[in-house]
Amino acid sequence: MKTTKILGVLGLLASVLVGMGEYHLHYSDNILGNAENYEFLKFVSLENLKTGHFLAVIGLPFYFAGYIHIYQMLSPGNEKLARTVLAIGFVAFGVGGIWIGSRAFIGTITHMQELIAPQVYQSILENYTSHLEVLVKALRIVVAILSVFFAITILKGGTYYKKWMAILNPIVILILLVVIGKIFPSIGKHMLPILMNVTHFILFSLSLYQFNLNLSEND
Repeated sequence: MKTTKILGVLGLLASVLVGMGEYHLHYSDNILGNAENYEFLKFVSLENLKTGHFLAVIGLPFYFAGYIHIYQMLSPGNEKLARTVLAIGFVAFGVGGIWIGSRAFIGTITHMQELIAPQVYQSILENYTSHLEVLVKALRIVVAILSVFFAITILKGGTYYKKWMAILNPIVILILLVVIGKIFPSIGKHMLPILMNVTHFILFSLSLYQFNLNLSEND
């Protein structure tokens, strides 16, 4: 049980480190309304791109520890389903890791626009979009599939989670945060660039809360 808690804390650490990294990589006062052709990245300093890149790369492996924590919380209920959630979680953050590792590169390219012939510059952006930006869309689909298995496993019973946790699966948390960010743009401009990390900060926090709740109930 001690290992389960440590793994959950590492998952929480991942959401903080990668979140800080992604915030450095993406945020500026001009982030809203400059999405086309990655224009918003021009307003992120090269120093922030570098800092964000290494924070994200350092933090990302801890997400795998976090999903082992979730697997251990689910496995008493249904081992096969718990392993499915674990496998999908690993796929999700494998894909996410490739994507986040590319952001400093495309950010640097936007800073070099004036040095690159327009046709070549546009070809680079199109190549990036088709090979790497597409991964963030894939990540959302994978997380949605993961969420279904996560919820089903909890609803079947026998896990360390209360059944209400099935409602607070990653994709539902993500959607709620998007809605909040759209309603309150002053919050959204800070939260939306690091949305998946905020989602998992909440997920791991709730999971650790239920872990501690189980410990107190069994004492």
